[in-house]
Amino acid sequence: MIHHLRAARVGLVLDSRGAGVPVVVHWGRDLGALDSADLSALADAIVPAVGPSSIDVPLRFSLLPTLADGWSGHPAVTVAGVRERATQLDTARDGDVVTTVNAIRDAVITTRLELTAQGVLLVSHVVRNDGEAPVELTGVGVALPVPERAREVLDFSGRWAAERRPQRARPGHGVWLRETRHGRGGHDDPFLMVAGTDGFGFGSGEVWATHVAWSGDTRQWFERSDLGPSVLGAGERLAPTTLAPGEEYASPVVIATWSGAGLDGLSGRLHPWIRSWSTIDRPRPVTLNTWEAVYFDHSLERLEPLVERAAEVGVERFVLDDGWFLGRTDDRRALGDWTVDPERWPDGLGPLAERVNAAGMEFGLWVEPEMVSLDSDLARQHPEWLLTPPDSVTWRWQHVLDLSLPEVAQHLFERLDALLSEYPIAYLKWDHNRDLLVEASRPQVLGLYRLLDRLRGAHPGVEIESCASGGGRIDLEILRRVDRVWTSDTNDPLVRQAIQRWTGIVIPPEYLGSHVGDAHAHTTGRVSGLGFRLATALFGHAGIESDLTRVSADDLDALRAWISVHREHRALLHSGRVVRVDAADDAVLVHGVVAPDLSRALFSYAVVGETDAALPAPLRLTGLDPARRYRVSMLDVGAPPSVLQDAPPPWLDAGVVLTGSALIGVGLPMPLLTPGNALVLRVEAAPA
Repeated sequence: MIHHLRAARVGLVLDSRGAGVPVVVHWGRDLGALDSADLSALADAIVPAVGPSSIDVPLRFSLLPTLADGWSGHPAVTVAGVRERATQLDTARDGDVVTTVNAIRDAVITTRLELTAQGVLLVSHVVRNDGEAPVELTGVGVALPVPERAREVLDFSGRWAAERRPQRARPGHGVWLRETRHGRGGHDDPFLMVAGTDGFGFGSGEVWATHVAWSGDTRQWFERSDLGPSVLGAGERLAPTTLAPGEEYASPVVIATWSGAGLDGLSGRLHPWIRSWSTIDRPRPVTLNTWEAVYFDHSLERLEPLVERAAEVGVERFVLDDGWFLGRTDDRRALGDWTVDPERWPDGLGPLAERVNAAGMEFGLWVEPEMVSLDSDLARQHPEWLLTPPDSVTWRWQHVLDLSLPEVAQHLFERLDALLSEYPIAYLKWDHNRDLLVEASRPQVLGLYRLLDRLRGAHPGVEIESCASGGGRIDLEILRRVDRVWTSDTNDPLVRQAIQRWTGIVIPPEYLGSHVGDAHAHTTGRVSGLGFRLATALFGHAGIESDLTRVSADDLDALRAWISVHREHRALLHSGRVVRVDAADDAVLVHGVVAPDLSRALFSYAVVGETDAALPAPLRLTGLDPARRYRVSMLDVGAPPSVLQDAPPPWLDAGVVLTGSALIGVGLPMPLLTPGNALVLRVEAAPA
């Protein structure tokens, strides 16, 4: 039988006729309504020729391509010592889900393919040992063919405080392979691998993409070959895994997405799909985090004035960061001892939490449960709980607790449960500040998921943020267990503009923690104006990371105005469609959020370097309704940008009303901003 899944202008055709593993006939643009005769004709027509000096039958690329099939490319699923071809046991369809069961000797592989209402393809495997002897898996992933026109590849790299740096290539024949070996995604996580037509951008080109929903080691690849189709592949980077008779391995889900309208088309599918299962059910509170305000300088006397200032400017959540627990005076000690330090907090955290709540704010707390310092009571009492030996290399002066051990998971649950039961904690900033540095990270990742699931079940009202020395663990499986991600440890807006731009392809803005930091960035040493910091942090889950007791009265007024603006537009910012404009000048970054009904939008125009012209190119506002008229005006976010011209474009003073088609096709002249400045535009449908 041939199965044809269709949703949101995306189509998948899977040919399960015969005894072999089903073949992906097509994944991409919807082919329209096809009857069984049409599907058979299509599947038969695309059978390739037999190449010169190759196998003597046409090579049809199945869901489980192997050497035994004649596929000499990068494999998807590999079983050690097995050379025979896989055979199909059963394939069935239930609505928008196709499940196919195939066997490679004793390894029975059940593959599930679901095309969601948003056009997102979800693919995963369960491998079961049905034999009487052990089966060794050396790799389990998903491989999907893409058309030959998908020649250009985009993925990501980066480092601490500089995550999600895009890299593009046009590989020749061979494999472009990205693997992570951090035990978490890591700051250089490929994140999303995109193959597309030459020159694809945010608003143009045809693209196919994969993302591995997994918080441990992953592999993603793109392959071109003379002897078969181009392929996108993805999955867990699996250490050799032995399955005992009857034992199963469940793979992470690979998220596969197609768009005929560039990278924004991927976001246009992924964001609504994520929102369909998101645990977020209320407005995102404006957050103040104390780390860059006080670091380890903790006391009620030190923090009470900060609480008062935060409440005065409109902060809705106050988070106490690192330094509150027993003996934690610097980053070399005390991780693992999750009890309140009696010296700095003689009456516990209750007085601070009460003060925060009395000021109308939620109280949040920083924790790093997966880690332990050698200089801690826990490490001294239980050295056997460490994932790596005590004399192994440290990372940020800490070791990792082995979450696969039931006694470790129980201990951590009890300590966190005690804190959440004793204090009115509404939010945990859950950090993870080092790589695991082990070959087999899967048990640790599964232990983390179990701990988070148990904790959320016991305290369903507590929100959790995924922080991993910034953006080192952001994926679509951790997102099912958290309500926020800390996008990066840098609050430098110049760096943040790019980090948020690229992370936001996959992650909706309501998840992206984005804070206004000090003028002097703690991570880069760069100095930036307040207006640029405010405009950058507006587009996300907004917050502040600064000592407000040392901020001038004028800057406090600006922060108060900015929070008011954010709260006014929060519903739009956290529910609309994200669009990004492909600017001709690399120094200009433009992005916006458009309401689902196209009635309004906010756009950011940021200059991050020296522009290539004294008169900048007009700004085109994409994503609007061409048939409507819109009023466009500059939004005061609390502090104005720095404009170089004596006479900027006249429309900036009073705004302008133009048709959507004019704003999309012609655009508006923009002022010449100095580098490190941004302005925000409000776009509202004009009365008919």
